[in-house]
Amino acid sequence: MVHKLKLEELNRIDVETFKSTEKIPLIVILDNIRSMHNVGATFRTADAFLIEKIILCGITPQPPHREIHKAALGATESVDWSYENDINSTIGDLKSQGFEIIGIEQTSNSKMITDFTVDKTKKYAVILGNEVEGISDEALPNIDSFIEIPQLGTKHSLNVSVCGGIVMWEFAKGLK
Repeated sequence: MVHKLKLEELNRIDVETFKSTEKIPLIVILDNIRSMHNVGATFRTADAFLIEKIILCGITPQPPHREIHKAALGATESVDWSYENDINSTIGDLKSQGFEIIGIEQTSNSKMITDFTVDKTKKYAVILGNEVEGISDEALPNIDSFIEIPQLGTKHSLNVSVCGGIVMWEFAKGLK
């Protein structure tokens, strides 16, 4: 008979074990995200897929905060994160460390995520932009390439945390 697994049956690792577990070589940059829910949900998804780090930029709210914690459910304690004021200096630092910078944005030269091949020999940083304005205009020239998620219905965008979940899953599958 089928039954839902109880928490103790899920065999999840604790925070200490998570910290010492090898991560997927992916950094998620949140560029001027307004919603604390989106920040918390991104942390929770990053925990689920063993993402290396989250970098919060610009006006993006930072933990600890009750509203972030409600969506993150403790993932702000497990996932490595930092805050950087300037998106372009963040991009420059990551490029100097060998990261390829991918903007998740609908642009004149973006590629559909279904046509993007993740290269296991590379390290990636993906940028998720503001809920209304997208990625900061001043950052666009410094980004290596852009990918977008196909939109088949009437809406032209997804919620930032939903988009981030799809992107993190695709990169986690490709980099595992």
